[in-house]
Amino acid sequence: MADLAAHDQFSGTVLLVNGNRTVLSRSYGMADKQKEIRNGPDTIYGLGSITKMFTAVSIMQLVQRGKVELTEKLGAYLDGFPADVAGKVTVHQLLTHTSGLGDYMQIKGFFTEVPTWTGVQQFMDGTLAYVRKDTLSFAPGSAYQYSNSGYHILGTIVEKVSGQSYFDYVRDRVFAAADMTRSGFYTMPQWKSDKRIAHPYATQTSGHRVEAFDQHGFIGTPAGDAFASAPDLVRFAKALQGRELLDSVHTELLVSPKFPVPPLPPRPGAAPLPPRFATYGPGWTLVGDRFASGHSGASPGVATNVEWYPPTGWVAVKLSNYDFQTSIGVDTLARKLIMRQ
Repeated sequence: MADLAAHDQFSGTVLLVNGNRTVLSRSYGMADKQKEIRNGPDTIYGLGSITKMFTAVSIMQLVQRGKVELTEKLGAYLDGFPADVAGKVTVHQLLTHTSGLGDYMQIKGFFTEVPTWTGVQQFMDGTLAYVRKDTLSFAPGSAYQYSNSGYHILGTIVEKVSGQSYFDYVRDRVFAAADMTRSGFYTMPQWKSDKRIAHPYATQTSGHRVEAFDQHGFIGTPAGDAFASAPDLVRFAKALQGRELLDSVHTELLVSPKFPVPPLPPRPGAAPLPPRFATYGPGWTLVGDRFASGHSGASPGVATNVEWYPPTGWVAVKLSNYDFQTSIGVDTLARKLIMRQ
C-alpha cells in the first residue's frame, strides 16, 4: 500500500480490525491538496454505493415493525409510477436488484438538471422524477440487474412509511444506533468546506487528477454518496452482526444469501472475480474458503469497500478519495492479509 501511495496510485485510509484489536490502520495522501490537509484515520470519505446498506437496514427495520411487507408491490407505498412497475415490482425485488429497473443516472437529461437542484428536498424530488421515467428491462423477478433506481425507490418508501426524511431516519436509526459519530449525508457546500471530509479527485484523460465536485450532486441519495470514517464503518459492521440494528430474525433475513449473482467479466489480464451472492443490502463474496459480507462503492474520486468475515471477527475497510481503478489492489492486499490468519 505504501508503494501504491508513493506512486500516487492510492490516497485514503485502510483499517483492518479483528474483534476489538486494530491490526492495521494506515492513511495516505491528501484530503485537500490545495490546503495540504492529509488523510488520517478519522478522515470522512464519500462512500458511493456502500450507502445502499444503510437503506436496506432502514427498510428491514420497517419490516420488523410491521410497516413494510417484502412481498408487497411498489404501488402500495408510492404513486406516480407506470402501471407495470407499480403493480408488479415488489420490495424484495428492489432490495435484490431483480426489479428490472436500472440506473436513473443513465436517463437522458439527468446530469443536465443535477446542477440546478440546490436544496435537499429539491434534489430528492428531482431524482425521483427521473426514477419514475425508468423502464423495465425484464419481467420483475426474472433476472438480475444492479439498480440505483431501485434503491432510490426504497429510500422514498422509508420516507413515506416512517414520516421522516430519509436522511433524518438514517441519522437517527442507523448512524446513531451504531454510534457512527463521523457519518452523515453532507451537502455540497459542507463537503467543500468541512476540513474533516476528503475531497474527491478524479483522473482525467491526461492522467492528471482534479477535484471532482462537479461530478456529484447537492447531496447523496438512498443509492449512494453518504459519508463516513473508517472506524464508523467498523462500528456499523459490528452493530449489524451484534443485532443492535435489527433483531436476530430480521438480521438473518437481511444478510442471508438469496441467490448467486451473475459473474462480471474479469478485467483484461486479471483473475476471475470470486463468486458473489445477493442479499438485502450487504452482499456475500466467497474469498478463498471463507465468506465475506459487505459492499463497495465507486464514483468520480470515490472508491470504497467494507467487508466482514463472520464469525472470525475480521472487518476490513478501504476508503479512498481517488478513482476505484487505482485502488483495487488495496482490496486484494487486505483480503490476502486476512486469509493468512
